[in-house]
Amino acid sequence: MGYEWFVSLRYLRAKRKQTFISVISFISIAGVTLGVAALIVVLAVMTGFHDGVRQQILGNVPHVLIQSHGKEIRDYGQVTEKALSVSPHVVSAAPFVSKEAMLLARGNVAAVNVKGIEPGNKIFVQKFLTVDDQDVEDLLFHDDRLIPGIVIGLDTATSLGVAVGDRLNVIPPMFTITPFGMIPKMKPFEIVGIFRHRGGFMDTYFAYVSLGQAQTFFDLPESASGIEVEVDSFDNARLVASELRQDFTYPYMVRSWEELFGSFLSALKLEKLGLFIVLGIIVLVAAFNIATTLIMVVMEKHKDIAVLRAMGATSRSIMKIFVLEGLIVGTVGTALGTVLGLFLAKNADPIIKWCEQVFKVKIFDQSVYGMDRFPSVVHSADVTAVVLVAMTISLLAAIYPAWRAARMDPAEALRYE
Repeated sequence: MGYEWFVSLRYLRAKRKQTFISVISFISIAGVTLGVAALIVVLAVMTGFHDGVRQQILGNVPHVLIQSHGKEIRDYGQVTEKALSVSPHVVSAAPFVSKEAMLLARGNVAAVNVKGIEPGNKIFVQKFLTVDDQDVEDLLFHDDRLIPGIVIGLDTATSLGVAVGDRLNVIPPMFTITPFGMIPKMKPFEIVGIFRHRGGFMDTYFAYVSLGQAQTFFDLPESASGIEVEVDSFDNARLVASELRQDFTYPYMVRSWEELFGSFLSALKLEKLGLFIVLGIIVLVAAFNIATTLIMVVMEKHKDIAVLRAMGATSRSIMKIFVLEGLIVGTVGTALGTVLGLFLAKNADPIIKWCEQVFKVKIFDQSVYGMDRFPSVVHSADVTAVVLVAMTISLLAAIYPAWRAARMDPAEALRYE
């Protein structure tokens, strides 16, 4: 095997010593490099945009939801602790209380889902309309408030005609029987914040209060409607849900966001697969460069091949020489492309901002996409798939030229020299 490697490396070099590698070999390596880098960058950007789109559509919907059939969860503290220890992908788990209700203010009515949450909920990472930039989380969970606080969406606030600091009445589907008939239960709340950015259309139907206030108001002491489990990535939700089902059997019910709202986003996976196939053609085109290069080398080195055969080299050895040459081109191109692709994908946002500053053009409008930065998320599975595809195509591209060189008759090759 030793001399086959030596001959393969020698055939990649230029005839003149001024250059380390021939122009044709350089073009072949560059083609594979650009193809692999383009695949990695585009898949990373698509993954980032998919996560952003999912956030825009789903908003604050939990990644995994644990509920109990037909009743509330009374031992929610133990359930929460157990859910946190199930998988390393679990980032947080928190109980919540949720009930439908009507909001009444200034003669206007809006239907919402009033949700009682704990401090640290992910809704507080988004931007709010507040008074004097006060901390919405502190206001909502302030124990000394005479009137409890509530957070609503901008669409709900517009429908009711209210602003931050105004009061509204929350009317749940609960009634008190009196001598005068059934009187609906009602309680005043003060609006401490209005969320307006990064929320999905699902958030329009939610209003948030503290968990303790919700338990008292909805007559659910020491109980929770369910447990919200957050994972480190949208894509890991199904795996975590499967692991949770092993520990939480009946009467518990475990569902991931895909099971709850997967119909909204089923096209995203097909879109990413389609882009992978289309961009894979770039690598395929680069593979034709490899095949063309090897065919030209075979035609150019037919005399050398004949001499090697005359010296005792077998057809198998000749084939190994050119297969190894194709693998070297594919390996070097794939390695360089992987490094370049990872660099561009990891630094996509600063690169985009630098291009915007230098060329004075708006490439990524944050107000249009509702994202603070240019999204780019690298998954090891995507990189591995790109590397395997590039190496496989490079190997297949080298087989025909190598087979043709192995079949060359040394006597015919030397006859016309």
